Amino acid sequence: MTDNGRELDLVIYGATGFVGRLLADYLARHSPDGIRIGLAGRSQTKLEATRSVLGARAADWPIVIADADDAVALAELASRTKVVATTVGPYAKYGTEIVAACVAAGTDYVDLTGEVLFVRESIDAHHEKARANGVRIVHSCGYDSIPSDLGVHVLHQKVQADGAGELTDTTLVASLSGGVSGGTIDSLRTQIDVSRKDAALRRLAASPYSLSPDRTKEPDLGRQSDVVVMDSADIAPETRGWKAPFVMASYNTRVVRRSNALRGWAYGRKFKYREVMSVGDSRLSRLFAGGVAAVLGGLVLGLSVPPTRYVLDRILPSPGEGPSEKTQSNGYFAMDIYTTTTTGARYASRVKAQGDPGYRATAVLLGESALSLVLDRDRLPDEAGVLTPATALGDVLVDRLSKAGVEISARKL
Repeated sequence: MTDNGRELDLVIYGATGFVGRLLADYLARHSPDGIRIGLAGRSQTKLEATRSVLGARAADWPIVIADADDAVALAELASRTKVVATTVGPYAKYGTEIVAACVAAGTDYVDLTGEVLFVRESIDAHHEKARANGVRIVHSCGYDSIPSDLGVHVLHQKVQADGAGELTDTTLVASLSGGVSGGTIDSLRTQIDVSRKDAALRRLAASPYSLSPDRTKEPDLGRQSDVVVMDSADIAPETRGWKAPFVMASYNTRVVRRSNALRGWAYGRKFKYREVMSVGDSRLSRLFAGGVAAVLGGLVLGLSVPPTRYVLDRILPSPGEGPSEKTQSNGYFAMDIYTTTTTGARYASRVKAQGDPGYRATAVLLGESALSLVLDRDRLPDEAGVLTPATALGDVLVDRLSKAGVEISARKL
């Protein structure tokens, strides 16, 4: 038994899904000896098949059967382990019961959600009880939103160490290559369905501070749009070409703002954050950026209207599908974040990794997040509740990811 009387250190919930299998494979190869890991899901046969290809280190990993709507089974699962890492989405459909079970059992939790309304519901329902129980519920521990959240975290630390003031206008420029995530598309479908039925939820999802602890205390920084086409001249002299809207900006920006608020606005009360995506630096970059904006708007509109949604549902990737081994290996992401401080100094940070962002790289990000909670609890920030990667895991996760081959750095320009 572990030192807190738990049979297991970590349970991978959703281990038979595409990302769940990648996570299990990563942990089978990279977790230290002695870590007690279990594989959980609803099918004994599929879980056994997953375990059979993970190699000798995973041969004795226990199997735990639990369906996403079986509160009793999920409560038993949570009571057996220190940490749950779940890849079962969309989380608005399949995540509420497992979060509740972890909070009640005093079990730490990490996931991959990119769903604003699910996280808002999690905050409202569980933050105070999780704080009282000393539980860390850490949403968004994959490509959404660790690069954004830790990138701003190390940027702030560098500025603070230099005594250069606080962050003001801050822009992330994403460069990436990889496959399209069926899980991300399904999360978008779910959020559209939920918000379409309720005007109040639509307004909440659209608020730049929708995940903040108290939206009435947030600064009024004017309009903060998520669909931004920007000239590099408005970002930093080091960048070139026009930048397109980044598909996950509407989620990542809210996570970063929640980190700022949870820290008492340590980044600054004038901290204004946006995310865009590189489409090259040719003379056509402005045209490409506008095209990306049109496609993203068309996708949301198309999924909101039954006739076009019927067609899109048959074209877009389905949940559980993923890219080829070659695409996963050849993929990469690089997130460069530029800021100007209240003293007029300019800084930048970078988070970069090899591997398809939504799959292979995400398995590393989620795996190291879970291991941080298992192995490094005494070194983590003294925080509990429904947290962000930066506020829950902070420098511990930066160190772990750096050792796992993820570049995380900050510098003065």
